[in-house]
Amino acid sequence: MITGVHALIYAPQADKVRALFRDVLGFPSVDAGHGWLIFALPPSELGIHPTDGDSSHELYLMCDDVDATIAELRAKGVEIVGDVEDAGFGRVTRIALPGGGEIGLYEPRHPTALHLTQNASSR
Repeated sequence: MITGVHALIYAPQADKVRALFRDVLGFPSVDAGHGWLIFALPPSELGIHPTDGDSSHELYLMCDDVDATIAELRAKGVEIVGDVEDAGFGRVTRIALPGGGEIGLYEPRHPTALHLTQNASSR
């Protein structure tokens, strides 16, 4: 049976991205050997969207208040890419990763499935 999701970020400055997740975002981790950190993530959910183009995948960190989260991240030296946009389903922006690349940050307006994971893990 499926027990979790393992997501990957490929980055030219992987050590700096690991430091961002460990030191700035505060995600706990284990060392899988030789400095390869594997991070525990908050509860997650997966949306499947149709496309007329090529298949793609995106990673978004979710928050309750995108403005407050942006202020907190900027105070820690994190670069926010672009303005917050109203995407209908929520308010979204992007976080710059050290060395290039970005991940999404959003405050959802839609019902989330996060409580399903929390309830299932408490059984």
